Amino acid sequence: MQHSQPIPRYFVSGIGTDVGKTVVAALLTEALRADYWKPVQAGDLDHGDTDRVKALVSNPHSQFHPEAYRLRTPMSPDAAADRDGVRIRLDRIQLPPTDRPLIVEGAGGLLVPLNERECIIDLMAQLQLPTILVSRHYLGSINHTLASVEALRHRQIPLAGIIFNGAKHPETEASIARHSGAKILGRIDQVDPLDAAQIQKWAVEWQA
Repeated sequence: MQHSQPIPRYFVSGIGTDVGKTVVAALLTEALRADYWKPVQAGDLDHGDTDRVKALVSNPHSQFHPEAYRLRTPMSPDAAADRDGVRIRLDRIQLPPTDRPLIVEGAGGLLVPLNERECIIDLMAQLQLPTILVSRHYLGSINHTLASVEALRHRQIPLAGIIFNGAKHPETEASIARHSGAKILGRIDQVDPLDAAQIQKWAVEWQA
C-alpha cells in the first residue's frame, strides 16, 4: 500500500530584520509551486511582502492568501496595532484553507512582539510548521543565528534547516553548522536588482 507524501508546508523566519526572508519565501514558493501567506503585515500596505513575492513568482499555480492583520505603520506589530486601535490575537490567526504546499512568512525575527504578551515565536508554536531559518552574515550574526536555533528548540518548534543569504562566508557558515547541528539547506547570493527570472532560475536549481 502506497503512502502519500505529506504536503510541504514551512514557516520562513529570520535571525532579524532585513536578512532576506521575503526573497527566500519567494524562492520556496516558486520551487514548490506553493501558496504564500504573510499573517501580519505592518506598513507599506500598497507594496507589502505579499505584493513583492507575487511579483517574483511566475508559476501559475501559487495562490496568495490575504493577511490576517494589515497594519498601517512600519513598526513592530504590537506598536503598529496599537496605533491602529486593534490588538493582535493569535486565536484569530489560522492557516488559510488550502490543500496545496504553503509558505508562511513571519515578521522580523522570532521575538518580535505581536501584543503585550506574545511574540512571533508564539505564533510559530501555535502553527507548528517546520521552520526554515534565514541567516545573513554580519558582525554578530553567529550569535543571532545560534540564539534563534536555541529558542526554536526550547519551544519544541521543528527546524527544517538554515538558508544563508548573501555572499559566501565559509568560516561563519561552518561555525553555525557546527554549533547548531542544524541542517544547512543552502545559500543564495545577493542579487540586485532581483527579478522573477532570477527566482525562477534559482527554483530550477533547488528543485534539482
